[in-house]
Amino acid sequence: MLPIRDINKSSTAPHVNRLLLVSNIIIFAVYWLSAENILLSREFALSVESNFVMYPMEILYGQRFFTLLTSMFMHGGWFHLLGNMVFLYVFGDNVEDVFGHLSYLVFYVFCGMVAGFTHILVMLYAPVLNSLFGLQISSDLAAGVVGASGAISGVLGAYMLLFPKAKVLTIVFYVILPIPAILFLGAWFIMQFFLGLFDLAGGVAYFAHIGGFIAGVVLALTVGRERKKARDRRLRL
Repeated sequence: MLPIRDINKSSTAPHVNRLLLVSNIIIFAVYWLSAENILLSREFALSVESNFVMYPMEILYGQRFFTLLTSMFMHGGWFHLLGNMVFLYVFGDNVEDVFGHLSYLVFYVFCGMVAGFTHILVMLYAPVLNSLFGLQISSDLAAGVVGASGAISGVLGAYMLLFPKAKVLTIVFYVILPIPAILFLGAWFIMQFFLGLFDLAGGVAYFAHIGGFIAGVVLALTVGRERKKARDRRLRL
């Protein structure tokens, strides 16, 4: 299922969400052009990889914590980037509308950080979980992690809680259907959970998605609902 757009107009211009979209696209474009030796050089691309990718083992040893942030703005390929940006474009504006511009940026980064730590903890304890429950969770703490998926998952979690009845125009087997957000995003979350448990598509940090999503739900419950009520009152005046 691929979302196209939601039928849920924002009351404010999503400046921060647009900045996040542009930043992710520009950073990856510069990296990719350098890797292809079109702009700058391959050495520059290799330097970006070695300096800004997050490696769980390094975080566990208390090293290079800044990569928890920088890795959120890096992607493994064009499909990885575009998939993430579609979800951020569709759902981010309304979450920013509720939280406010600066708070939305803090929210986004926080969810991304929670996602990163969730991934690290699950990888750390994967051998125990696999042994106890017969799962197939990856435990490769040396594998680099990149992508905005964890932070964007937080956006999805908040959106599901704040706008459960909003319709999401979704491509389903070549047909476009309006699906309530709670069904679309609930199904997405369940899929991430099972894909992560049984490692059905290796190389994807599914538990980062799960951690980010839960962080978004919690922030929507504790902060977002009250802000949404205040916003709705202002709009009625």
